[in-house]
Formats: sequence, C-alpha cells, structure tokens
Amino acid sequence: MVVTGAKSTEELIKAVKRIIKTLKKYGIKIIGKPKIQMQNIVASANLHVHVNLDKAAYLLENNMYEPEQFPGLIFRMDEPRVVLLIFSSGKMVITGAKREDEVSKAVKRIFDRLSELDCIKPVEEEELEL
Repeated sequence: MVVTGAKSTEELIKAVKRIIKTLKKYGIKIIGKPKIQMQNIVASANLHVHVNLDKAAYLLENNMYEPEQFPGLIFRMDEPRVVLLIFSSGKMVITGAKREDEVSKAVKRIFDRLSELDCIKPVEEEELEL
C-alpha cells in the first residue's frame, strides 16, 4: 500500500494503523505487523533571502537552470541525496529525502553553500511586511 499526503512520520503511522483497522473491520485478515518505509519526502522551505540563480547556476555543480523553461534552479545534492528546486525568492522545494532530518540538513547545507558563493542577498524589510 502507498500512503501519500502525510505531514509527519507520526501522521503516516496513524494513517496506516487506521487503514489496517478499517480493513480488519471488513473481514480482511492482516498477517504480521506492517513494515512502514518512507520512500520520498517532499518539503518546502523559505530562506528569506533573494538568490542570484544565474550566479548559483554558474558556480554550483550538479545543477540545471534554464529560466526560459522553468523559473527555478534544479540542484542535485549528494549528501543528503535529495533534489532541491531553488527559486530567486529564496523559496525552495526539497524532494527525495527518506527521513525528516535529511530535509533540515539539506536546507542548511544549501544555505551555507549559497552564502559561501555570495549568491544570496538579504530581503529588504519592506518586502518582509508584504
């Protein structure tokens, strides 16, 4: 069975238990304990900075950036092994993580790397209020 849409590991476990309970209620025998394995976590993040995607595309390895086709930079991170869609607004989508802590680690690593490469600039205070 595939479960999608859970917002946390706890929510996923709760959903699986509820599905099993419902199946048993309708006479379906469940043998053994289910093994829950997370395959793909999709998360979003906001760095609250502007990202110079042209510069990042030039300086980062393992990326794809074609603004005429898609407005975000696609970055394949090796450790943790995830894919990040990074937008100039500082917002991003992280996909491919197998554990929640991998998402946090990936966001921190890309923020540090973009800072190191001087690809980010702070958001002006007026913009934060909008």
